[in-house]
Amino acid sequence: MEMIHLKINGIPVEVPAGSTVLEAAKAANVDIPTLCYLKDVNCIGACRICVVEITGARGLVAACTHPAAEGMEVFTNTPKVRKSRKTTLELLLSNHKKKCLSCVRANNCELQKLSVAYGADEDRFQAEEMDKPIDDSTPFLVRDNNKCIQCMRCVAACKNVQSVSVIGNIRRGFNVHVGSAFDAPLASTACVGCGQCIVSCPVGALTEKSSEKKVWDAIADPEKKVIFFTAPSIRATLGEEFGNPIGTNVEGKMVAAIRRLGPDQVFNMDVTADLTIVEEANELIERITKGGTLPMFTSCCPGWVKFCEHYYPDFLPHLSSCKSPQQMFGAVLKSYYAQKNNIDPKNLFVVSVIPCTAKKFEVTREEQRNGDFDDVDVALTTRELGRMIREAGIDFNSLPDEKFDDPFEVASGAGAIFGATGGVMEAALRTAAVKLDGKCEALEFTEVRGTKGIKEASYTVGGVNVKVAVASGLANARELIDGIIKGEKDYQFVEIMACPGGCINGGGQPVQSDSVRNFVDLKAIRAKALYDADSSMELRMSHESPVMDLLYNEFFEAPGAHNAHKYLHTTYVPRGKYPEN
Repeated sequence: MEMIHLKINGIPVEVPAGSTVLEAAKAANVDIPTLCYLKDVNCIGACRICVVEITGARGLVAACTHPAAEGMEVFTNTPKVRKSRKTTLELLLSNHKKKCLSCVRANNCELQKLSVAYGADEDRFQAEEMDKPIDDSTPFLVRDNNKCIQCMRCVAACKNVQSVSVIGNIRRGFNVHVGSAFDAPLASTACVGCGQCIVSCPVGALTEKSSEKKVWDAIADPEKKVIFFTAPSIRATLGEEFGNPIGTNVEGKMVAAIRRLGPDQVFNMDVTADLTIVEEANELIERITKGGTLPMFTSCCPGWVKFCEHYYPDFLPHLSSCKSPQQMFGAVLKSYYAQKNNIDPKNLFVVSVIPCTAKKFEVTREEQRNGDFDDVDVALTTRELGRMIREAGIDFNSLPDEKFDDPFEVASGAGAIFGATGGVMEAALRTAAVKLDGKCEALEFTEVRGTKGIKEASYTVGGVNVKVAVASGLANARELIDGIIKGEKDYQFVEIMACPGGCINGGGQPVQSDSVRNFVDLKAIRAKALYDADSSMELRMSHESPVMDLLYNEFFEAPGAHNAHKYLHTTYVPRGKYPEN
């Protein structure tokens, strides 16, 4: 690898050829602030916050786009640089709704941090009255363009990472703003609800639609029995809301914190991750052995499901009919659990804690209802749970470790890895191998692990050669599906997650600063916590969980049986790509 040598603030540094000045500065342990730049998402040099002086260059240059060169001398904190950054911040503040005291991004806002650091005067430039409309048309997201700084990171995430492209810049000059075509409400577009725009936004212009008040009201209602359950990845990310290192497994403290909010019980969604695997593996085996529609695609990610409904409706027969673990848990609680405990389902208030904004849409799907009841009443993101814990005055880090409640406490390691890309595939292969072969010789299918966008592998299971693929990030999903359509790819089983890296990088997860996201592999570190949890468990395969025996013996009969299909399976709806549909 060719290396080049330069100096950053007089510090000699050696970096690979092709590196940017921003990357070279990081190698010298010098931080350069950014706003519009986000690694693997957006690199346009537009915000001008990362400007630096380079000896011999005319004017200031953007460090995020300017290539480092042999012998270059870079200065990141000269009076000229600092003055430029401060003026840029003051111009941004002149067109920004400064409701910092009530903004959900307070104390975690890149604009706020930089304004404090540079002593920016928020009133230096006269602002016009801001009355841009707020788009809260969807059940999962709110856009407030009065707080938007035109960094374009949300647009880049939607277009480049997810290949959905339902938002972009509209109009010109002072009236420019981010929105959907013809200023249509986001709910009328082919938005899939993944929330990658939210975690890309450096300010509070994009947030999930809060369900916190609904949950507080239910907890305070004596007629309601409130039940929480938490998705597999939450244990690996919730700690970040309270200053823990990335990838810290806080399962015990998470349970203790939720319990102190006041619900009646706290359950483990890994249980229905196991249930999903048992049903899905049974479905896969039936399709392979009986000539069903192949390849079969996983259906546990609602962002991916909605993407398929909008952009590849002809592929809907390929989707597994299994509900997601979230929806399965709600169905279990409002059927089996309610009957067993003589509870009227209308008095059950079911709350999932999830890493995903698309789950907020999923709970509203008509085809997911059982009779008069939604399977799940409210889906809370990791961030919302963090806010509720803080609002309740709970000192998270001082809590003891506590266990989930019976009877939905015990789950397998296969359920735990659901939150990482490739985890659903690996979990399903473990169980399918046993069902077809009578044994599973290898518990770890390492070829489908890792954060690469598309992974392929081939396994011999029960004498059957099973070709599999895993994709995360919808641009990668599109590439994979297009390959199948063109006849270039042939698989029997495909896992797709809408968010790059899977649920551990979901749109509802804690928002990390630019300085972290640009130089730390969040996806890999968070995923490691889940794989470590799996490897430490005695139960490693979903069908081995005693809760599976309980559920099938007492209610669902057998995988794929009548009751299982009635409560645990669903259908899908072809959707148009354009507002009129």
